[in-house]
Amino acid sequence: MSDLLRLATAGSVDDGKSTLVGRLLYDTKSVLADTLDAVHRASADRGLTTPDLSLLVDGLRSEREQGITIDVAYRYFATPARSFVLADTPGHVQYTRNTVTGASTAQLGVLLVDARKGVIEQTRRHAAVLALLGVPRLVLAVNKIDLVDFDEVTFSRIAKEFTAHATALGFPEDAVVGIPVSALAGDNVVERSARTPWYGGPTLLEHLETVPVEPDPHDAPFRFPVQYVIRPRTAEHPDYRGYAGLVAAGTVRVGDEVAVLPNGLRTTVTGIDTADGPLEQAAAGRSVTLLLEHDLDISRGDLISAAAVPPTVTDELDATVCWLSEKPLVPGARVLVKHGTRTVQAIVTRLRTRFDEQRLARTDGPDSLELNEIGQIDLRTAEPIPVDDYARHRRTGSFLVIDAADGSTLAAGLVGAPLPELGDDAVERDSRALVSPGP
Repeated sequence: MSDLLRLATAGSVDDGKSTLVGRLLYDTKSVLADTLDAVHRASADRGLTTPDLSLLVDGLRSEREQGITIDVAYRYFATPARSFVLADTPGHVQYTRNTVTGASTAQLGVLLVDARKGVIEQTRRHAAVLALLGVPRLVLAVNKIDLVDFDEVTFSRIAKEFTAHATALGFPEDAVVGIPVSALAGDNVVERSARTPWYGGPTLLEHLETVPVEPDPHDAPFRFPVQYVIRPRTAEHPDYRGYAGLVAAGTVRVGDEVAVLPNGLRTTVTGIDTADGPLEQAAAGRSVTLLLEHDLDISRGDLISAAAVPPTVTDELDATVCWLSEKPLVPGARVLVKHGTRTVQAIVTRLRTRFDEQRLARTDGPDSLELNEIGQIDLRTAEPIPVDDYARHRRTGSFLVIDAADGSTLAAGLVGAPLPELGDDAVERDSRALVSPGP
């Protein structure tokens, strides 16, 4: 059975991301026949002699840009080696929030740049977001390499500049791979190109098929946000009380001692129910209903965790946020915090630091955070919530900041998640890369 890789694509407008994703789907034969026929007809109507593969994905993108509520388009395809879930995020600056959504569960990020333009502001912003979200690996697809005559020097300069920026953000150098591609012609996407004899690395698909995948940490401490309390009160099940939800981290087994948070009461798991029948254990990513030994006061929003290693229950959050609203964040702002299945009132007590992802610099004590800016803040919640450090548990260490007035999402927040440790050498190294001469 093939394993699964979750990846997110990001890039600036007109870098060719639609065509690249379309090329991957087309060359791996992951397109339905009627869809492919429609693309051929639309391409012919435009006077093209070859199919415009961007049409395979641009339909949803145009809908997103018209304000329809499709934030991230997910593509599913597979090869004999591996299955893939691809989060296709839009490229416009105002849709950086959607990049956060698409990358939140990704194990690898694919960033596109136009070989004629190289690394630009949006590229550095996307790399910073991926670093902040803990995405462990990056691919830089230097697209439209055919438009610079497959020039090795151009590719090497762009790859070196990006690697310097990514390593300054905290990515290990061996976790960053650059690949010269032409999505339009198919060079080095699925098939190796004879027009880049100087390139000895893998094609994009070869890399996706072979890159190490870090599985969900089933050996991590168990975490289970309660989504719904099931009480049928029927003649067949008069006393049934189950707690439904998704296992966010770790593994739970019948007989395990668990804690119910935030109240801290302890009990034992007596059963694990699913639509397909009972289980003896359930791991991260599985939706189940837990049965517990004692009748406790448990409701939606509570968290059931491993009793031996519970999360921290606190009403003071030190967090890093990516601000996603056009309305600036200022100290004293009253907001809602949605953590897991619980939503609580909160107040922003302090803005600690603003991070400039372009120059890799910090500003202490900023007056505000503007749209797409990243910073560290302090929050006080109206009631204690059980949280983990994001570096240990991505799902129970993340939260959303919501506008209490209209319900819109204001920020993606990560508990702890310190900004990259930037020494003078890192900033100097990246500054040299930013001003590196062209070929």
